[in-house]
Amino acid sequence: MAGRRPPSPPPEIAGYTHERLVGSGGFADVFLYTQHLPRRPVAVKVMLAHATSPQAREQFVAEANVMAQLSTHPSIVTIYHADTAPDARPFLVMEYCPRPNLSVRYRTERIGVAEALRIGVRLAGAIETAHRAGILHRDIKPANVLTTDYGWPALTDFGISVATDAVEETDTIGLSIPWAAPEFFSEGAERGVAGDIYSLSATIYTLLAGRSPFEREGGPNGALDLITRIERDPVPVIGRDDVPDSLSQVLARGMAKAARDRYATAADLARAIQRVEQELRLSQTSLDVPDTSWIHVPENVGEDLRTRARSVVTVAPEAPPTTGDPLAGERTVLRPQVVPQAPPDGGALRPQAPHPGGGPGGYAPAGAPGQQGGGPSGLAPPGTGPSASEPGHGAPGGPGGASGPGPRRRWPVWAAVGGVIAVVGTGVIIGALNAPDPPEPTPTATTTMPPDDPSAAAHPPAPEDVSGTRDPDGTITFSWAPVEADAEITYVWTYTRGAPAEDSGGAQETFGATSVNVPDSADYVCISVLSVYTESRSVSNESVEGCA
Repeated sequence: MAGRRPPSPPPEIAGYTHERLVGSGGFADVFLYTQHLPRRPVAVKVMLAHATSPQAREQFVAEANVMAQLSTHPSIVTIYHADTAPDARPFLVMEYCPRPNLSVRYRTERIGVAEALRIGVRLAGAIETAHRAGILHRDIKPANVLTTDYGWPALTDFGISVATDAVEETDTIGLSIPWAAPEFFSEGAERGVAGDIYSLSATIYTLLAGRSPFEREGGPNGALDLITRIERDPVPVIGRDDVPDSLSQVLARGMAKAARDRYATAADLARAIQRVEQELRLSQTSLDVPDTSWIHVPENVGEDLRTRARSVVTVAPEAPPTTGDPLAGERTVLRPQVVPQAPPDGGALRPQAPHPGGGPGGYAPAGAPGQQGGGPSGLAPPGTGPSASEPGHGAPGGPGGASGPGPRRRWPVWAAVGGVIAVVGTGVIIGALNAPDPPEPTPTATTTMPPDDPSAAAHPPAPEDVSGTRDPDGTITFSWAPVEADAEITYVWTYTRGAPAEDSGGAQETFGATSVNVPDSADYVCISVLSVYTESRSVSNESVEGCA
């Protein structure tokens, strides 16, 4: 193995001050600089002078563009700037991750199972994000996973890894043998999504085992030895008592020899790791992938359904009817009143104050508790409120009827007055009760929208237990468990492998059915199924794959 080369001189970059060397690779050096404005530490990756061929420069630009597109992901290193130094060397200004990368960590410490699972889910989210953007990493390995200040893994070296891989780690530029999939060593073999899934599974294995999957302690571990084992040998046992069998099975499937036998997507691998977390009763690590549910809004849906407003009713101003009552403008309902009757003791009547609720005043016997019998508010003149012992305080013809003439002469007069008042009061009350109802408020022309659909802002649960069976008539029947939801569900499925030649590969809807028949076109056919709310077109956060 050749000795390490001396680092290249750091370039002078306007607005940055060089601090020290961070690391070296086969075609680039990484330096720590201090950025002046805004002031912060940054990592600057600078190509070597002898590696600045037109092809290498093109790859360097491609890495800058790819990382800029993906670096909003929390587990992908953020790129800030790209340019060419005065000495003609291209450079990238990136997020500085001060902690040791995973290559250093697995060689110097024992990484716990819980942390390895968290790293696996977060890296799977980063890789799934890249794959959805049409980007393959092609060189996932512990050395390409940095660690942020907050302990999160941060994937780096997208695209440029083909040109900047360290010489001592691989005999083939762009290929890190210990973590490469078996098909990478075959001429003309497809190197797609399955290759990244293999490399991610091998990286997680390495963190737990403290060595690459097919490396043997004390044995020959040259390039040819590793390639032979990767192509032929089963995945070795990790050799840790705290690693459950379920996790070993997940990693073994992720590193299956045939690409079709691995997980279909990085998200599927992440969900398998999450199930291991549940088995171990650990907090489930979130899978960070971009939300694309908004893309599925039908084109014919108008803006009025994209933003929904609840109806608001306004009342046109209207003057109150003229009734002569000073409180009429404040009243909404006139309370019915009982027609006053003469008190049982034959006393006179006096008006009560108007009802607080707005109804007309009633009448009560003069001298009732709480009021004086002959005050300004009463109608009985002084002297008409006899005490219980006063002669003549009875109905005519009663026991006191023959007593002095004064009371007997006044009673008919005041009885007549009371009768007139009763008649007038009755007329007022009856008129109020028979008055026409006030006009109904006239609402303004306001569009009434239905209340928000709860499913419009939520994702439906994913279907479960997708499985396929081959029928004797030459078709394959895929079925799955229905989703329980309050809104109508449509299922969307697409081939993940084994699609017929005449099929375009586009997603197909089953409109609520929980099974679908497809042609028996290959020895191995798989579909992926999503749940979709029929009205809002919001899709489930995950898909479920089944094969036959």
